[in-house]
Amino acid sequence: MILGPLEEELAKARAAYRNRGRWGKDDVLGTLNLIDDAIRAHAASLVRRGRSFSLAQEFDESGTRRGDRDLLPPRACTRWDGPGHGYDNEQAWHGRPRTAVIGDGDSVTGVERMREAFTGRGVLLDVGRVVGDARGELPDGFAITEEHLRDTIEAQGATSSVRRGDIVLVRTGRLGRVRRLGAWDGYADGDAPGLSFTTLGWLHRTEIAAVATDTWGLEVRPHEFAEPAADPLHRIAIPAMGLPLGGMWDLDALAEDCAADGVHEFLLVAAPLPVTGAVGAPVSPIAVK
Repeated sequence: MILGPLEEELAKARAAYRNRGRWGKDDVLGTLNLIDDAIRAHAASLVRRGRSFSLAQEFDESGTRRGDRDLLPPRACTRWDGPGHGYDNEQAWHGRPRTAVIGDGDSVTGVERMREAFTGRGVLLDVGRVVGDARGELPDGFAITEEHLRDTIEAQGATSSVRRGDIVLVRTGRLGRVRRLGAWDGYADGDAPGLSFTTLGWLHRTEIAAVATDTWGLEVRPHEFAEPAADPLHRIAIPAMGLPLGGMWDLDALAEDCAADGVHEFLLVAAPLPVTGAVGAPVSPIAVK
């Protein structure tokens, strides 16, 4: 699917999905404000068996094969991208100029300010298993639409219903494929399945707190525009919506367990490493069922 002219689509999305000012001009959490104490207490009550799953890829000297040799190590591991990471028209969250965020670090919305907020109800949407091939994998370049997300929720049942303040994990199967084939070179910069630009409406309307996938960049590659487009979903989701985005999450073992017991909700604890002034940081997420 090829969308309309890039700048027109960005302008429409910018106006429709804007959260700036919603939590005050000095806000540092963005959509993480949607996770309150009641949601965290409910998430803790979801633990029935006490089974825990690490959702992190190993972060070692071979991490560059999973990330990008030209980028800093945090881009080569399981991570969160925070409010200062994305820019639209050279502006970050709250309209702060890009130059105020990069360079000496983000002194306002650095990820260290978010370290206590990433605990809540996690929901796995295993789109690869529901929509993909017999291996539970989506092909590279597959754009996951709102319809695919809704079909996955329906197929998985009530425990995958998405609620306000949830941290949503979307499995595409791509990590499993590159492991199986040993094709790490294209993981960071090659074509990949991922969220369609058109899912921004769903991400905004459902009022989720954060979203992460098992791909490097979360959104579909190549992008859905006839003209070159640099991370168009990121350009709206982070600086306009304040939505943290996660990449390189290892969801395969969790997905197998969810498929086996039919329960796709869990307590998720996913605090980023509190690197002062960082716009993104490694994370070692734990899901407990």
